[in-house]
Amino acid sequence: MTDIVPDQESQSREIARTDSDPVADPGLPAHVPRPTDVDPAAEKRAERQIATMFGLSSVMAILFCVAYFTLGIGENPTVFLGLGASNVALGVTLGLALLLIGVGAIHWSRKLMNDTEVVEMRHPVRSSDDDRTEAVAAFETGLSDSGIGRRPLIRNSLLGAMGALALPAVVALRDLGPLPPEGWYKTVWREGMRIVNDVSGTPIRPEEIRMGQLINAEPDVFFNPEEYDSEPIEGVELQAAKAKAALIVVRMQPDDITPSQDRENWGVAGILAYSKICTHVGCPISLWEQQTHHLLCPCHQSTFDLADNGKVIFGPAARGLPQLPIAVDEEGYLIATRDFTEPVGPSFWERDGT
Repeated sequence: MTDIVPDQESQSREIARTDSDPVADPGLPAHVPRPTDVDPAAEKRAERQIATMFGLSSVMAILFCVAYFTLGIGENPTVFLGLGASNVALGVTLGLALLLIGVGAIHWSRKLMNDTEVVEMRHPVRSSDDDRTEAVAAFETGLSDSGIGRRPLIRNSLLGAMGALALPAVVALRDLGPLPPEGWYKTVWREGMRIVNDVSGTPIRPEEIRMGQLINAEPDVFFNPEEYDSEPIEGVELQAAKAKAALIVVRMQPDDITPSQDRENWGVAGILAYSKICTHVGCPISLWEQQTHHLLCPCHQSTFDLADNGKVIFGPAARGLPQLPIAVDEEGYLIATRDFTEPVGPSFWERDGT
C-alpha cells in the first residue's frame, strides 16, 4: 500500500483515472491461480469440506446439550479416565463447535474467496460522497467474491452452525437459577412457622428480647422439618433456602414505630422482623443503630429505617427492606403469619403482594 500526502492527492487521483493501476509497480508478485480457481472438481470438493466442518459444529453443539443432561454430577458424578466426564464432555464439545466454525471459515477464505491482490490509495480521514459510494461497491464486490450468494450449501451450513451455538448458551443460562415462580418469589416462611435463633435453633419469646436488641433468625423448619410436614433440605438447596429466609428481629419503643396502613398488626409489642438481605445487590445486613432505628448495609451503605416500614433513606438500594408479619403462638413463641409479601434480595423483579 502506498502513502499519498495531502498535497499530492489531486495528482494521485489523476494517475488513478489514467492508469489501470495507481502505482506502476507496487512490488507484488505475479498472481498465481489456486487449484480451486481452475479446477471445478477441486472447487466443489473444498465447498463440501467447508460445509462438513460447519455441519460437524452443529453436531458438537447438540452433543454439548446431550452431555449436560445425561452425565452425572454432584454426589454421583460420571467419571472418565479419572476425570469428571461432564466437564470433559462439555469442554470438548463446545470447544470443537467453535473450532470447526473457525477452521471452516479459514478454509473458505483460503480456497474459495477471491484472492486477487488489491492496491488501495490512502485517502483523507473524512470520506467524501464518492468514497462512500466506492465503499458500498467494495462491500458488494466482497459479497460477490465470497460466493455466499451462489454457494447455498456453505451459506446454509454456516447459518446452521451459528444457530446451533445458541443451544449451549441457552442451557448454560438456564443453569444460573430457578425459573419463576419456583424460587424467585417465595421463601420457606409460612403461617405458624416459629422464628428461631439462626445458630442454636432456639425459639424466641418476646420477653427475651431487650429494648434496642437485634437478633439474627431463621425459620424453625430448617431445624425441625418434621414439625411442618416438610422433607429435610440439604446441600446447596439448604444454603440457598437459608440465605433467602434469613431474618433480623429488632425491638424498639412501640411509640417510635410508624407502620403503614396495611402493616399495623405486623409486629408484637414493638418487635418487628425484616429480611436480612439488602435489596441492592443482596448483601447480608445487621449493622443496627438502635437510637435512630436505622439498619446499614456494609457493602454499599444503603440505609433502611426499620421504624418506618424499612424504607430506604440513603444509598443505592431501590426499594425498602421486606418485612415479615409476625405474631405469638399459643406457647408464647414468635411465629410468622405468612411469607414475605414481596421478593427478598436485589431489586431485579417485582410482584403483587398476595
